[in-house]
Amino acid sequence: MSWLTEAADEIARQGAVVRVTVVRADGSTPREVGAAMLVAADTVCDTIGGGALELAAISHARTLTDGVRPLAHTVAESLNRRGEGADPVGKPQWQRDVRDFPLGPALGQCCGGYVRLLFEVLTACERDDLISAAGRCDEAQALLLRPLAGGAPLHVAVDRREHRAGWPLAVTRVVRDMLSGARPQAPVLARGGKGEPGWLVEPVSRRRHPLYIYGAGHVGRALVRVLEDLPFTVTWVDTSAGRFPAGIPPYAKAEVVADPAAFAGGVEADAFHIVLTYSHALDLAICLSLLERGDFRFLGLIGSATKSARFLKRLSDLGIPDGQLTRLTCPIGLPGIGGKEPTMIALSVAAQLVQLATAGVRPLATDATIETERQRRGA
Repeated sequence: MSWLTEAADEIARQGAVVRVTVVRADGSTPREVGAAMLVAADTVCDTIGGGALELAAISHARTLTDGVRPLAHTVAESLNRRGEGADPVGKPQWQRDVRDFPLGPALGQCCGGYVRLLFEVLTACERDDLISAAGRCDEAQALLLRPLAGGAPLHVAVDRREHRAGWPLAVTRVVRDMLSGARPQAPVLARGGKGEPGWLVEPVSRRRHPLYIYGAGHVGRALVRVLEDLPFTVTWVDTSAGRFPAGIPPYAKAEVVADPAAFAGGVEADAFHIVLTYSHALDLAICLSLLERGDFRFLGLIGSATKSARFLKRLSDLGIPDGQLTRLTCPIGLPGIGGKEPTMIALSVAAQLVQLATAGVRPLATDATIETERQRRGA
């Protein structure tokens, strides 16, 4: 669910909500550009980093809604009447406010950076537009854009060729580049027109990387548990429904397939893969299928250095070239995190996956994998 839908729901419950977004972050700051939270009368959803900055932001957000927040039951009553042909709740105002926070001098935070926050007041007047925008944002690449100044509506862009009157040239270029793939999709403050404030351009949802986990045993279960809220779309694969736990987390999709190796051969390119099934033969077949394709982002195999050496030998005998073999990572997980308990392994692997996903580069083999490959070749 996007923040647009969350905001619409909060408006129906509490009358108004303020979205607080980091639009500039210089030096050492609690969060990055694009971090946001929703502040209502009695609730706060998400965070911009906590501490004194967040407390000040929450206080200011609630001050902005003091004069415009109707009682929750009044809003609900108005929304219900509209379904019976009553007059609209009101004209959208798109009230916005921008505040700068030098963290050291103003708030006494030792990180000492500088943050600019955008406050957007959203009430029943804007609720229909939020719902409409959410409906246009089904596509994963949809962008939201609007000026920092108040009064202008929220725009949704889903086509790189899209341009509307009033969009500054810099905004049009950012939209074109992000939707064409020439520029990573990430929140950015684009320049406005001459003498005008900037525009915030942001993806509707953060990028999530496809991750396939093969095996629903103890380590597989532990790994899926720790992936909540991490930037992955999780597909969990095993040969039997009985191997999965009773409850599959909502952020993971279970796939029962008779032939996981064939399944792996048909998934999308540039995905992450973690192989930890109950069978070494099945592990080998999955790794062989993926290495023959070669278009994965990461391939990790659970096991020791001894297992790694044996698999590299077998895969080589099956025709996988040396250059491709170095892309198989075994053992998996970050070095320095000890313990063989499933949760310890899961934490180490999850940290490794996040490190690779946020680095934006294809990983090299681990030191252990490189060493075993040298031993195999007698180097």
